[in-house]
Amino acid sequence: MTSILGISAFYHDSAAALVVDGRIVAAAQEERFTRKKHDPRFPQAAVDYCLAEAGIHAADLDYVGFYDKPFLKFERLLETYLAYAPLGIRSFFRAMPLWFREKLHLPREMSRGLGHAYKNKFVFIEHHESHAASAFFPSPFEKAAVLTLDGVGEWATASFGIGLDNRIVLKGELRFPHSLGLLYSAFTYFTGFRVNSGEYKLMGLAPYGRPIYVDRMLENLLDLKADGSFRLDMSYFNYCQGLTMTNSKMAKLFGRPPRKPESPLTQDDMDIAASIQQVTEMIMLRIAEHVHRETGMENLCLAGGVALNCVGNGKILREGPFKNIWIQPAAGDAGGALGTALFIWHQLLGNSRNVESLDSQQGSFLGPQYNENETRAFFDSQNASYHQMADDEQLCQTVSRLLAEGKVVGWMQGRMEFGPRALGGRSILGDPRSRTMQSVMNRKIKFRESFRPFAPSVLKEKANAFFEIDSGLESPYMLLVADIQSDCRSPLSDQDAACEGLEKLKVCRSELPAVTHVDYSARVQTVDADRHKKYYKLLKMFEAQTGCPVLINTSFNVRGEPVVCTPEDAYHCFLGTHMDVLVVENFVLFKEEQPDADTHIRDEYLADFPLD
Repeated sequence: MTSILGISAFYHDSAAALVVDGRIVAAAQEERFTRKKHDPRFPQAAVDYCLAEAGIHAADLDYVGFYDKPFLKFERLLETYLAYAPLGIRSFFRAMPLWFREKLHLPREMSRGLGHAYKNKFVFIEHHESHAASAFFPSPFEKAAVLTLDGVGEWATASFGIGLDNRIVLKGELRFPHSLGLLYSAFTYFTGFRVNSGEYKLMGLAPYGRPIYVDRMLENLLDLKADGSFRLDMSYFNYCQGLTMTNSKMAKLFGRPPRKPESPLTQDDMDIAASIQQVTEMIMLRIAEHVHRETGMENLCLAGGVALNCVGNGKILREGPFKNIWIQPAAGDAGGALGTALFIWHQLLGNSRNVESLDSQQGSFLGPQYNENETRAFFDSQNASYHQMADDEQLCQTVSRLLAEGKVVGWMQGRMEFGPRALGGRSILGDPRSRTMQSVMNRKIKFRESFRPFAPSVLKEKANAFFEIDSGLESPYMLLVADIQSDCRSPLSDQDAACEGLEKLKVCRSELPAVTHVDYSARVQTVDADRHKKYYKLLKMFEAQTGCPVLINTSFNVRGEPVVCTPEDAYHCFLGTHMDVLVVENFVLFKEEQPDADTHIRDEYLADFPLD
């Protein structure tokens, strides 16, 4: 038995993944255990979980790998600081202590995290190799083009190549400081959202705006080539030498300073979001077309943080030259841990690869799960009131009825998802037919901005009836956007059609208003019996009761907190919000039956998101 541990850490969203004889046994992000959003520290808890899941100890590991090469990254930082000196001195002195304390001593830090029990050598993989490995090796393709897009690794900000059998070969790259990920993050910052976590918000805000700044961006900020490569005009950006992403020249270009975080959104913010989203999609499509010309492949595998831009992914699928696309569910840095372990197994050790018809990601349900005894013991310790269902049939009948009645349900089943998306393991569910559910779930449950869209989960065999995707197309990881079918859309009055900005939220656009974005798009998750089991059964029973095979599916957390991991996390999130029902395995809890339920609502959120 050969066991390989992959680690990503010390930058953003640290994680660990364990592969045993080529099979993915476990993978998880550190934030889920520490409850610190995007925790960048050494993933101690995630490592401990992976080892426990496999029933092994650190001393039993054959290989431990890290998802980038720190000395190459340090070289890039030093060269960048020297190129901009004396500018950037504040950024330099802020960054260096962490490098000298931890990042340049990774073998020491990893050995410490493994209790000094691991005695073999550590393997360091280039950042974009780890992304490419995470994209291709778990995919259902024997051969495919591979494309990675993110902020920056060591020097590369994008790369492409070919995956064939048990090997990947990278053929080209784009290099720092010219980066699609950093360009998008610059406008995340400029529109007042937090870099490395607010990019989803920027993407969700884009449909409210008009892409009126596209030409201004293309004429001033970047020189875009036909193959999708580009050079940024760095005089508008500050990320090489400063503590912000943009500078006063960018503010002058748009006639305004960056939006202050939490301040009201303006139409101009929405127009900027729409414009950078369109530019991003244009670049992604051009790169995909170039990769197809260079590789001649009909399949494409994607990873890197930009691959979480599901609108851009949908555009590549619809308008691009590839027949099939597979996207790593943990496409960001966390997925690098998995890619590292798989790269060692296949590429360095030369082991063969068994291609599975679905994929080998196992629905991305790779995190911990909790049994009946553990769950009951916790609820009893809290004096919680609960009902235990006799079997899955009774559970799904009960929960589907509650959803049909308009209840918001916290749903925790089986293993936790690896990656940012809730896929039916740690989800908050609602009825998509409700005209008020989007507002209710955003403001009373998630405590977040009202414009944020919700994703639909739909039975795979019924997806084409509601969404403009090819019959039989899979989107199990919620990484593709498709439009609502025209015959599901609602006619708009002249007054509704004339709405601008956030006023668009008030308009009912389809028979599934809670999951229909203002541009008629939806981030679709297809649910099948092989991957999703109990969640599939719930959708089937909801369809039997309502005629609708679709549910709202959003991650089981509130703004600023990681997705829940344990029954304790789920219970506290349930009590701290206006969620109606909590379901953990076969236990069902009703809010009104819990002791002192009303006293637990999170006052710190309600100040920003009043309930009136």
